[in-house]
Amino acid sequence: MTYIYELKGWPDFHWNAERLVERLAAVRHKQGRLIGRMEGLGFNLRAEAALQTLTEEVVKSSEIEGEVLDKNQVRSSLARRLGMDIGALTPADRHVEGVVEMILDATEKYAESLTTERLFDWHAALFPTGRSGMRKITVGGWRVEQAGPMQVVSGPVGRERVHYEAPVAGRLENEMQRFLDWFNGVASIDPVLKAALAHLWFVTIHPFEDGNGRIARAIADLALARSENSAQRFYSMSAQIRKERNAYYEILESTQKGELDITPWLAWFLGCLDRAFEGADSILAHVLSKARFWELHAGDLISERQRAVINRLLDGFEGQLTSSKWGKLTKVSQATAARDIEGLIELGILRKDSAGGRSTSYSFVLPEET
Repeated sequence: MTYIYELKGWPDFHWNAERLVERLAAVRHKQGRLIGRMEGLGFNLRAEAALQTLTEEVVKSSEIEGEVLDKNQVRSSLARRLGMDIGALTPADRHVEGVVEMILDATEKYAESLTTERLFDWHAALFPTGRSGMRKITVGGWRVEQAGPMQVVSGPVGRERVHYEAPVAGRLENEMQRFLDWFNGVASIDPVLKAALAHLWFVTIHPFEDGNGRIARAIADLALARSENSAQRFYSMSAQIRKERNAYYEILESTQKGELDITPWLAWFLGCLDRAFEGADSILAHVLSKARFWELHAGDLISERQRAVINRLLDGFEGQLTSSKWGKLTKVSQATAARDIEGLIELGILRKDSAGGRSTSYSFVLPEET
């Protein structure tokens, strides 16, 4: 099997600009309209939309790799670092903190050069224990020959299918220097196409023992932030890739086993980005719904403790709300939890579900129902 990096002329990628021109123009138009709509929201709503988007980006980028992060931990970590008051914060473990650090560094410092040291810092943040699962890996450095070939495989042990094998470790320093020189240089291509190409190029080199996909997507986010000249994110490319994960891996594999003409990859990336913009509409709708709720209840006497739980409900609370769950969330006694809940029932914000007894639960009255 010959991979793209073994071809004569690598990494001189090329593509059919005529096949992409209409799709690129449509994507850039949608991108501009979305940024314009978000800028019209006002500071607080815009910050809330960015918080939701970044939460999705962190959670879904990890999900693509089969790793499930606690969404409340991610949101709390982001809010704390962004200086946002979202009520009671959920303590985040160091792994969540590391992923959040990487994403914020990529998006907030988009104008800074991408360097070897910066990539090493990202990688170290992703693997704070120096291990991937139970396996010890090289952290904050390129993979080494002793680690063996870097392969992307699937299937049961003994019947694995090799989808891709990356360049040997001895090539990495030169390959990455060439990539970074290109990325930090002045490119003659559209910034959105540069994001797509950077994603493909980095993940093809696969310079780390683990975390290459997440770092590739962070690099793409950095490039997209440059294309908008804005640190605030209002759409999540990773959330859309998560929805299309099978297609994502298929187009990566076919491109890495194909020719230096990467038109199909660029077309897929643009299409995925276009669909990611559509996903931003649901975030905007949620932010506006949340704002409408607080406008409706602006004159109500609601404690900070009650406000924190209401925000959890507005952001999507899993399972049934009971007084015992309220107590655990707010760290109060059952009696205090019951009083808090009763107060919200009187305000029409909660209602008691029909099933009573020890299993009494409560439902949130949505803004459109008030």
